[in-house]
Amino acid sequence: MSERILIVEDNKTLAKLISKKIEHALEMEVDVAYTLAEAKLFLARYKYFITLLDINLPDAPDGEVVDYALSKKNHVIVLSANIDKDFRNKMLKKDIIDYINKGGVGDINYIIQSIERLRKNQQHKVLVVDDSIVFRKQMQNMLENLFFQVITVAHGEEAIGMLQAKPDISLVLTDYNMPVMNGLELTYEIRQTYSKDELCILALSGSEDTEVSALFLKHGANDYIKKPFSKEEFSCRVNNSIEALENIQMIMNYANRDYLTGLYNRRYFFKEINEYVEDIKESGEKFAIAMIDIDHFKNVNDTYGHDIGDKVIVTLADILRSSTSPKDVVARFGGEEFCIVLKNINRYSAQDILARIHSEVENYSFQVDKEQFITFTISIGAVLFNDDETLEEAINEADMMLYKAKNEGRNRLIFHGN
Repeated sequence: MSERILIVEDNKTLAKLISKKIEHALEMEVDVAYTLAEAKLFLARYKYFITLLDINLPDAPDGEVVDYALSKKNHVIVLSANIDKDFRNKMLKKDIIDYINKGGVGDINYIIQSIERLRKNQQHKVLVVDDSIVFRKQMQNMLENLFFQVITVAHGEEAIGMLQAKPDISLVLTDYNMPVMNGLELTYEIRQTYSKDELCILALSGSEDTEVSALFLKHGANDYIKKPFSKEEFSCRVNNSIEALENIQMIMNYANRDYLTGLYNRRYFFKEINEYVEDIKESGEKFAIAMIDIDHFKNVNDTYGHDIGDKVIVTLADILRSSTSPKDVVARFGGEEFCIVLKNINRYSAQDILARIHSEVENYSFQVDKEQFITFTISIGAVLFNDDETLEEAINEADMMLYKAKNEGRNRLIFHGN
């Protein structure tokens, strides 16, 4: 079921314009009401992701629609032509997400960006660290109103424990003055494990000491907010921090992954596996390396065209991904060549997994058109990593096994020592 938005606006031309732009940009269902009475009918019938509310309606001239929507537990963004500062502040004291002036196209674009941001926020967990239960609750309400998943703890040591239990937290909001471990110590401690590419830290403090903000930033905080702060400042800084984190992760993703399959690329593979080899030196953990090549791939491209060739590559990538464990590393080295590292495994288990992959590819077919199905096969060369060799030597050895598989007629798996 797609998410719905309710627009309550008595200017029909503007309402239709906003509605059309939102539907086009966000692919969400939009309902439009022109009065409070109509809005009540819609709110009784549907659950809304966001309600965009004008505060000056024919049957509700003083923002009554806002109070009504909030009383029914709706998320509210206020649209208003009223630029009076006191009135605006009065509205922002309510539990609304934002107060937006409805001036021109720029404001409509801002509304769309805001809704897009709120949708993305649903994927993020935020950890609030503060010894004041009142402030924790206040932070939780503001963050949940921005659609974040929120976890709250009372001090720094609890926060460290929570990060270990839930490593997918995106943002930590920490107060400065706390018992056991203060916010500065917590920031320093978090940065021992998490880089700025992985986790945002937003520090909050009412301290008059100007050195505190500088120390927080030097210790690895992404931003600093001085108490007391406005709801708008808080929302903007939190959203900006999350957006910066998403952008960094997106750039890293582009740098580390193959554009066609989403698998790791050759460069990232070597970085990841060299670190892994270092980590397991003491434990003596075993792992297998397999080089995989699509048989007669040039014929596929020549016969069916490059689009079908790409589909074959993506199909193989999906099979490799689904046949291996999340801890294993699957990479596309380029063209029709792939490499897999199966971690913490013995020779027999590795051979079983690779044989299963080989068999699944051989039995797979997909439709090109009404009458034609394509099948393809792969050759695999594999070795169990030996402590006496380097990673490059092991990969060269797997490559030699792959060459042997090709020479012996293709469509086979050769594990070193077969």
